[in-house]
Amino acid sequence: MTVVSVSMPESLLQRLDDFAEEHGYTGRSEVVREAARNLLGEFEDKRLEDRQLMGVVTVLFNYETTTVEERMMHLRHEHESLVSSNVHSHVGNHYCMELFILEGTLAEISTFVGKIRATKDTLTVDYSVIPVDDFEATLSSHS
Repeated sequence: MTVVSVSMPESLLQRLDDFAEEHGYTGRSEVVREAARNLLGEFEDKRLEDRQLMGVVTVLFNYETTTVEERMMHLRHEHESLVSSNVHSHVGNHYCMELFILEGTLAEISTFVGKIRATKDTLTVDYSVIPVDDFEATLSSHS
């Protein structure tokens, strides 16, 4: 097996070690391997390919980190055909939340989420997707 060196903040490393211990992993490498498999598999759902999707992406960051907010604005404009709506909200005393409503293909949404995840200093990035035709079918059955 190939050995890989990864840089991360000490606080994240501690969380990783605690998680490994609490959940019975043999060590941090096992946790990182599983996380990598899960991340890479997120957008490989064949049921979602070639379908129009709705997506919701939530990003949390410290409000003092203006570079994150600037990056979110840049991504919103770069992907304006994908972003249907965007809301910026203040959460607590120190945080901002960016909420993106997306409508596009799996590849487009995957690229967008990947760029957000690659943004330095984001605290959390959560998302969900649903095929638009499933949503439309649900609506028409309740009419």
